[in-house]
Amino acid sequence: MSSPDWATLDGETLLKSLEEYAVTQGISDIHFSPEKEKVRLEVRLHGILELLAYLEPRHYEEIVRHIKFLAKLRMNVTNIPQDGQFTFPAGDRIVNVRVASIPSRFGETYTLRILDPKKGIVPLKDLGFPKELEEKLAALVELPNGLVLVTGPTGSGKTTTLYALLQTIIGKERNIITLENPIEYELPGIVQSQIDDDHDYTFSTGLRSVLRHDPDVILVGEIRDFETAQTAIDAALTGHLVLSTLHTNSAVEAIPRLLSMGVSPYTFAPSLRAVLAQRLVRTLTPECRGKKDCDPGLSSSYGGQAALAELLIVTPAIREQILLNETAAVIEAKAKEEGYRTMREWGEMLVEQKISTQSEVMRVSI
Repeated sequence: MSSPDWATLDGETLLKSLEEYAVTQGISDIHFSPEKEKVRLEVRLHGILELLAYLEPRHYEEIVRHIKFLAKLRMNVTNIPQDGQFTFPAGDRIVNVRVASIPSRFGETYTLRILDPKKGIVPLKDLGFPKELEEKLAALVELPNGLVLVTGPTGSGKTTTLYALLQTIIGKERNIITLENPIEYELPGIVQSQIDDDHDYTFSTGLRSVLRHDPDVILVGEIRDFETAQTAIDAALTGHLVLSTLHTNSAVEAIPRLLSMGVSPYTFAPSLRAVLAQRLVRTLTPECRGKKDCDPGLSSSYGGQAALAELLIVTPAIREQILLNETAAVIEAKAKEEGYRTMREWGEMLVEQKISTQSEVMRVSI
């Protein structure tokens, strides 16, 4: 669709136009940032923040009132952060919008996260993993027990990958329960439970409750502390398959990170099955893949995203390194002896296949 003149639209029309633009273009976030004389309107497309327009303050006041009304935020509060959500229809689906505000120098700053089921619930084969990694991931989620971790920064597609993995086992006589904060997408065929910190329903307390519901597979949205980590490990050792996320730069770094939380190497080593680290890399348009002179610096050269990942499978040799409390460098060296490839190395393959560019791989990998 062609872009309207964003700066001239009234509040309600602007928001509706942005909603339509977001779902058609695949935008993940909309940002409103007040400055001294104007308000910056930006969107995140394929992981890159792009400026759409500068809005007049009077138009911004209208859209803030409309957002607050839809998200059930307190209209007369501007000096503290607020969080809410609302939905809107898009074709045959309902899109959820998570709203967050913070007070800033020149007014309230708003970020709208677009949670489109079309983007969030994707089959594993469509995520762009190399065939070798895709097959290994599909095999991991068929295991009867153990701990599988997915790591990466916010916005790297961890939740999408986890949902894709769960989709492959839904309906296979396994009771699947998730603990999420918040529940981003509805996945039929499983039990999804939302964390409520205000009422002491945390990942650690929730996980203990979930274990009383006869689960086969448990998704823990994030491991943040020792109690959650050790409970997840104990669950993995007692016959459950546990999937969770962690914030680390690489797959190997997840091991010393959990050990630094204080978990026992003697329970962690036998429970851990694999660690997947991932980023999202922009992919070239079909037109650019056939050209030598396509400019990798232009956003128009890219038409989508794919997962760029590295997968550490815990072998007996890696398990021994965990028991010895070795550093990430030592563990990675041992893993490479067994065929482990880093994210950068997988990225080189994407460049060779003209799926992405060298500059794009360098931007997201370490």
